[in-house]
Amino acid sequence: MTRFCSLLSGGKDSNYALYTALKSGMKPSCILVVTPARSDSWMFHTPYTSLAELQVESMGLREYLVRLTVSGRKEEEVDELEDALVSLWEERGFDTIVVGALASRYQYARIKRIADRIGAQIFAPAWQADPEQYMRRLVGEGLKFILIRISVMGLPQRLLGRPIGPGEVEEIIRLSRKYGFHPAFEGGEAETLVYDAPHYSRKLCIEAERIREAPYTYTLNIKNARLAGKDEGECIRVDGESYP
Repeated sequence: MTRFCSLLSGGKDSNYALYTALKSGMKPSCILVVTPARSDSWMFHTPYTSLAELQVESMGLREYLVRLTVSGRKEEEVDELEDALVSLWEERGFDTIVVGALASRYQYARIKRIADRIGAQIFAPAWQADPEQYMRRLVGEGLKFILIRISVMGLPQRLLGRPIGPGEVEEIIRLSRKYGFHPAFEGGEAETLVYDAPHYSRKLCIEAERIREAPYTYTLNIKNARLAGKDEGECIRVDGESYP
């Protein structure tokens, strides 16, 4: 039986990878939430990684949760991740590392180096997927997410904090073709937060406000986050607007 250690940031890609691993019948050994000490990490998603812990709780997998803080400095943070994964492999045993890598060869090559050291394989179900079809697949399979940061020309502020459904995906694809950004945000054009998914027993509810930091740069300031039943209605509240 395949046993895995999954990297989970709270965003769409790592959630999709973990969801796919569980759906495939793989069994968890650890779920590693990495928090960089710097916001300009080359390797890791940075905003609101603490909310990944609520996601793990909703999955009923809290016993597998492991937290790791890294320096956020280029390459040093990779060494820190490697040390942590080697220790977890020795303590818990796993043969697969689950990652949400999509197109970043920088990230994939470094995870592969770690996997090779411990004799593990990599499970990256989104690796080199067509980004437009991948975005459609995410919402088609029931992952519900919002944008929590925008940092590219062409993505309007109104999409920040708004649930991304089929209509929003098509708008993002259209805008990406017009402005030239990656439609799945692999270049850091936006960051995401999953608030519900098929493998969640409860959904994540948030209250937040939109903040303009610079031209084309907008951040969601999350004031409150909690888990609620899936039948709760309007659960996302941003600047006085509520979304189901």
